Amino acid sequence: MKVIICGAGQVGWQIARQLAGEANDVSIVDNNPALVRRATDTLEVQGVVGFASHPEVLEQAGAREADMIIAATHSDEVNMVTCQVAHSVFNVTRKIARLRAQGYVDPRYSEMFRRDHLPIDVVINPEREVSRAALRRFAAPSTFEVQDFMDGSVRLAGISLDADCPVLNTPLRQLTELFSSLRAIVVGVRRAGKLFAPEPGDQLFEGDQIYVVSESSDLTRTLAIFGKPVAKQERIVIIGAGNVGLGVARALETQPDRVRVKVIERDRSRAEVAADALERTIVLHGDGMDSDLLAEAGIDSADTVLAVTDDDKTNLLTSVRAKAMGCKMAIALVNDPSLVPLLDHLGIDAHINPRATTVSSILRHVRHGRVRSIYTIGDGEAEVIEAQVLSTSPLAGRKIGNIGFPEGALVGAVNKRGTFVKPTGATELQEGDVLVIFALSKDVPEIERLLQVAVEYF
Repeated sequence: MKVIICGAGQVGWQIARQLAGEANDVSIVDNNPALVRRATDTLEVQGVVGFASHPEVLEQAGAREADMIIAATHSDEVNMVTCQVAHSVFNVTRKIARLRAQGYVDPRYSEMFRRDHLPIDVVINPEREVSRAALRRFAAPSTFEVQDFMDGSVRLAGISLDADCPVLNTPLRQLTELFSSLRAIVVGVRRAGKLFAPEPGDQLFEGDQIYVVSESSDLTRTLAIFGKPVAKQERIVIIGAGNVGLGVARALETQPDRVRVKVIERDRSRAEVAADALERTIVLHGDGMDSDLLAEAGIDSADTVLAVTDDDKTNLLTSVRAKAMGCKMAIALVNDPSLVPLLDHLGIDAHINPRATTVSSILRHVRHGRVRSIYTIGDGEAEVIEAQVLSTSPLAGRKIGNIGFPEGALVGAVNKRGTFVKPTGATELQEGDVLVIFALSKDVPEIERLLQVAVEYF
């Protein structure tokens, strides 16, 4: 499979790493020689230095033989022109573009991307994806990480175990016996900084961070079992009225459960735009770090503060101050992955990584057939893969217990013709079944072999 990725920043690099690791023929294009060199030095990819929208650059990258182009440069306009050139000059079959400006993704202008206009098959808007991630966090506020699979019917949740967790020091096998009707499985445990896939006899201890795959309707019960009852989100304070903050506030206004939302925005003109766009939300103009302004917003009685400004440090410090003033939970937008290890020390409950969210969204649209979605845990420590069993797969017609999955891999959920099945060793996999598999990074190649991963396209 020949794929051209335009833009060698964090998003482009992560996508290239994933697709190149699956033995696809990947070329990466960027006008920054240092970024291209970093990609070619660390990945099995071809690098081309130049502007992605220039036909001669795309041709050098192999556009005449390309099956797909992913335009993820920093410029929306370059991404759109790149897709147009790929279509008109090179007849590339599938074109994906990352577009940040909200005007381009306004439903009123959706006809713009028709094949006979501006031919882009999939438009990814990072702010919209981050807003959706924030809303998922509100749905499971006591988790530190949450991601949907199988069209939202299955959810991966990260849970930190405290001293009051009622199932500490209990073997996982015994948990299965105690809660036999619970449709959830612990697929990963991080202990003392090390992530592993647990065995049935393993126990859970205070301070562990666990990853649970649950049927979505059972997530509330699952959280309660691990000592994390879902607290109703009634009062939310959002720091930052940019595209993400405004998008989240708008979505909360449409929810049936009335939520009281207040937004703090430092830029006056942006605050005025937000105030005009929102109906029930109170917008305050000022610095989110200002203790008096936070007090005016009622931070001491707030259920959650969501810090989504365009500055990581502001988001972290605002979250810390909000928690110190009595806010029950803090969620921060963090672009720099090197800051993530500080979150526990700062008392910040959860974070949202825009790059990881965007990469996951793009890969979800890239894949067709066997692998439907991939979500990366931590700094590439593990992956959660949603995949379909094909007739040619070594999985088809065999029981999970007889397949010989590697030690670092666990099947967390099975969907059989629309019905959720909690997997056991006796579960027999058939053609058409959809699986959610947790795998440590070292075991991903073996999972790919079992799935016989190959990206297919229309």
